[in-house]
Amino acid sequence: MNLRKIFILLPLWASSALSAAPAANVDGEHIRIEFDQSMHSRVIAKIDGKEIPIGDFTPSEFITVDGKEVKDFALRKPLVPQLLIGTAPSLTKQVAVTAGPPDMLVLDVTYTNTGTTGLHITSWTNNAYSISGNAFWSYQSGSYEKRPDWVVPLKPGFHQENFMGMNASDYGGGTPVSDIWRRDVGIAVGHLEKTPKLVSLPVAMPDADHATLAVTYKKDMVLKPGETLKTFRTFVVVHQGDYFQALVDYRHAMERQNGVQFNPAPDSAFQPIWCAWGFERHFKPSQIINALPTVKKVGFDWVGVDYGWETVDGDWALAPDKFPHGDADMKALVDKIHAAGFHAQLWWLPLGTRPEAELLRNHPDWLLLNADGSREKISFFDDDYLCPAVPAVVDYYRKLVVKIIRDWGYDGLKLDGMHMNGAPPCYNPAHHHARPEESVEAMPAFFKMIYDTARSVKPDVLVEWCPCGTAANFFTLPYINMSVASDPKGSFQVRSKAKTLKALHGDATAYFGDHVELSTGHDDFASTIGVGGVVGSEFTWPPGSAGRTRDDLTPAKEQLWTKWVAIYKEKMLSRGEYLGTLYDIGFDRPEAHAICKSGAMYYAFYAPEWKGKVELRGLENRTYRVTDYENNQELGTVRGPVAPLEVSFQKHLLVEVQPTGE
Repeated sequence: MNLRKIFILLPLWASSALSAAPAANVDGEHIRIEFDQSMHSRVIAKIDGKEIPIGDFTPSEFITVDGKEVKDFALRKPLVPQLLIGTAPSLTKQVAVTAGPPDMLVLDVTYTNTGTTGLHITSWTNNAYSISGNAFWSYQSGSYEKRPDWVVPLKPGFHQENFMGMNASDYGGGTPVSDIWRRDVGIAVGHLEKTPKLVSLPVAMPDADHATLAVTYKKDMVLKPGETLKTFRTFVVVHQGDYFQALVDYRHAMERQNGVQFNPAPDSAFQPIWCAWGFERHFKPSQIINALPTVKKVGFDWVGVDYGWETVDGDWALAPDKFPHGDADMKALVDKIHAAGFHAQLWWLPLGTRPEAELLRNHPDWLLLNADGSREKISFFDDDYLCPAVPAVVDYYRKLVVKIIRDWGYDGLKLDGMHMNGAPPCYNPAHHHARPEESVEAMPAFFKMIYDTARSVKPDVLVEWCPCGTAANFFTLPYINMSVASDPKGSFQVRSKAKTLKALHGDATAYFGDHVELSTGHDDFASTIGVGGVVGSEFTWPPGSAGRTRDDLTPAKEQLWTKWVAIYKEKMLSRGEYLGTLYDIGFDRPEAHAICKSGAMYYAFYAPEWKGKVELRGLENRTYRVTDYENNQELGTVRGPVAPLEVSFQKHLLVEVQPTGE
């Protein structure tokens, strides 16, 4: 089960719940669902020879008819253990349960109208479970304008809907998984459809002793007599520790069931990035060129040309005040970046267009429209959406990718914007959509086009995807080779997003910790390095050249930045194996992360201040030498497999643990 072995004492509610006799069971290798006579269910985790109930029996799969939730279905005697059938007035429910990964059970739920009149259906819910306990953490998968943490402690009264559609004009999409865990066990639910669906994955803590989660879909329809409604394929996973293994199980299920594939990133994707965004939109090409010697001196290998090179979003013509000779000037800038020994990357905002763009004057029919005919705004950029399901839109952007990579010579793309994470339904009659949701479901295919086109021109191209604080959309991740901390609000988001994304796409895809200036204290390289991220900066040089001092590379900062980039390039932990199951980001203190690389173990501990023992987990039964590799200080020797180490630090401690040969 890949679960960290721990000893637990079952609370009284757990032992009493186990005494209840279920009417039917469906077992996986490490998980069981028990159903009672009303087809309510509970989940049992089977861990290290113990059976741990997650909570009490609850109505787990139900449907809303004429505004009333139909939750009770009289269970018929199962013909086979994996197929359960129940009846309610005018309805038959069928639940087929199959095994996924060892920790997962997959549900296919259908409802058939057995009455003589149509039934007005407004929603269905699958995998609605109650979790007993009094201390919980949760992975939240919804995207919101306030850009909350993806990993949060739950408190009584908490509720988050985690709707996978638009939660603001340009904030939507996500990964269709929600997770709740307590100290001894956790549970996750979600769906396994091939494309994004407009489901909700609500998480709540209604009182001090329970938390709940579910998968819910809302849509008005009439189920005629004899017709069958099939819900989306959903699942439940159990795990120990935090949510990391549940997301890994979800990825593996999507790979096995839907053929999802993640291509390894090129070596260049793991090299540190300097971005000219410090000069902001009004940059001059000369500012980038003048900074190159210092960028090289500090140790960066990528140079990013950011927002402001274009005339207007949507047209993507070159700004004449910066590139008066058009394409020739842009190519000359890229040539100078290459001549200085760097890779060149260009910022770009797909699917966004300004209302005044020439593109819209020529192609107003390309717009994504709301049900009332209005334009959905990308509010942060004051742009409108173009519909990703329109072939002409796709072809327009395909040609732009070719120009950027082939004609201008760039080595990488920085795709930016919170709107990339999900599109709203499109009601533009000119598009002749069979369903408004076609725009929602077309977003991943749009980014697949960008990825495939760029790689067809330059196979080792970097495709960075920065959805600006939204909860990463799993369906797009196979079509990039660098994910991003994406405008983190502090260092915890750098680290927790790393844990999430490494679970979703694995170690072969690069993870960029974003510009260090966005971290807590504006200089926290340790949070990116310790979780296996790629480091980056938006510093400006020479001091004063940006017209302000915020990102100036002062002599003191230059010394510090050079030190950290050298540490990153020496250890290259971004090429190691992130061991996300060793530490629980919610309950373990201090917060800890571990990476295995070239036979050594690397640990990163984080706390405002810490004095006491930490545990070095995941070692073999042998002796190791421990070094604080940031400060090049020996910390002694330890012996595995779990080694306590007495330490004292502020903010962070980064240690390397090498076998001694003894």
